[in-house]
Amino acid sequence: MDAGCSPHDLAGFVPSAVECHGQVVENRCVAKDTWIMRLFCPELAREITPGQFFMVRDPRVTDPMLGRPFALLDVWKDANGNVAGVDFGYVVVGKMTSLMATWPVGDDCVLWGPLGNGFPVSDVDRLCLVAGGIGVTPFLAVTNEVLGAQKYGNSNRIGSSRAKSVSLCYGARSEDYLMCVDRFRAIGVKIHISTDDGSCGQKGFVTDTLRELISSDDCPQSIYCCGPEPMMQAVSELAAESHIPCWLSLETPMACGFGICFSCVTRVRMDDGSTDYRRTCVEGPVFRAEKLCFS
Repeated sequence: MDAGCSPHDLAGFVPSAVECHGQVVENRCVAKDTWIMRLFCPELAREITPGQFFMVRDPRVTDPMLGRPFALLDVWKDANGNVAGVDFGYVVVGKMTSLMATWPVGDDCVLWGPLGNGFPVSDVDRLCLVAGGIGVTPFLAVTNEVLGAQKYGNSNRIGSSRAKSVSLCYGARSEDYLMCVDRFRAIGVKIHISTDDGSCGQKGFVTDTLRELISSDDCPQSIYCCGPEPMMQAVSELAAESHIPCWLSLETPMACGFGICFSCVTRVRMDDGSTDYRRTCVEGPVFRAEKLCFS
């Protein structure tokens, strides 16, 4: 397979990032309004690590003109066992994602990445992942890495550190919106589901299941979280009350992805107590929870 990829170095902005053409290998609906797309893009796939993202743009249209950011779901390998591309999830909510849902196998797109800092390597025995909606996307790669099922990037990020237990507190509007639950369960993740309507798991907020987990014998030693901002704020507060280190991956809209447009800034607390702004696409998207200002 040849996607006609001629990578262009973006080292002036993000040292590991390249711009290239990806080719659609698979594009399928996996839940209500929720799709997984597989792209052939070996240059990007060999570099990306859990929690990083990339920008995708349709070269055939000018509306929308800008790319859209998508988090890594996982990398995939070809028949020879070589890392060949990336999988990512998306929800059809606007013009760009509506177009993407119509892309057939063989279509080309422009993408650039890997971008952002990604999640740190977990060094605890019990890790908890808290996801709201499509915020579950980055956690499959996180889990594969900390459980030793897959290595990412060109360096040995994980070393000998392995989590003994990974729990996923996953909240969604209803059972129809849940994605990849079987994939998490197959690699040994302990699943705790909550839905707004009670159609699957516990009825209520994902923070309710997290609170119960914290009160149990399986209390996490570290929390990674991604989802809607009100949910992440609530998780941050719960983690602080329980003195559990917590990292949040922001879903901030962005235009360029590599730091020159300053459209994705978020307010953070500095060590001296003052506040300042940081670019989600470069200094993030993953931040220590106590550093973020939600109001």
